[in-house]
Amino acid sequence: MRYFIFEYGLIPLKVFAPFEIVPVIEKIYPFFTSMFLHGGWFHLISNMYFLFIFGDNVEDDLGHVKYLFVYILFGLAAAITQVIMFSNSGIPTIGASGAVAGVMGYYFIRYPHATVKTLVIFIFFITIVDIPAIIFLGVWFFIQFISGSTQAAVASGGGIAWWAHIGGFFAGILICIINRKRYYRAG
Repeated sequence: MRYFIFEYGLIPLKVFAPFEIVPVIEKIYPFFTSMFLHGGWFHLISNMYFLFIFGDNVEDDLGHVKYLFVYILFGLAAAITQVIMFSNSGIPTIGASGAVAGVMGYYFIRYPHATVKTLVIFIFFITIVDIPAIIFLGVWFFIQFISGSTQAAVASGGGIAWWAHIGGFFAGILICIINRKRYYRAG
């Protein structure tokens, strides 16, 4: 399994290695294959849960084919962001989190007044509340940014790919803004 992750995960050092050491095809395909690998069941299930919450509305807005295209685009934006932030890292980046973050960024702009049912735990008080999507996703993004900034300052990129989340989220925002301009011109 370790070999598989190092072969198909995205490793920034490989991307920036000379072509004599790493052929161009081995620099490119991990940008795609890494999106479909996960570090365990929790990683996979949490990505699918967030995709379940936010993805259906975005897919309805874009249509099936365009949704698949932009989902992959979000993943590429996330991967490029992570590679740029940790260009000297030999640690493979895997997971769909960056692409899912792109879906969340799109949702952030397109459906800011929608609500997200959220489990709130405060000491012994546990309840479910509806939180506006703009607040839920804004807090989520803030956590990603603080975590990514801390990681960039003290580590070489191991653990969670916070900057992939940030890059994907911004790609989602950008695609939604572009898509909305298209609707305004058509209508």
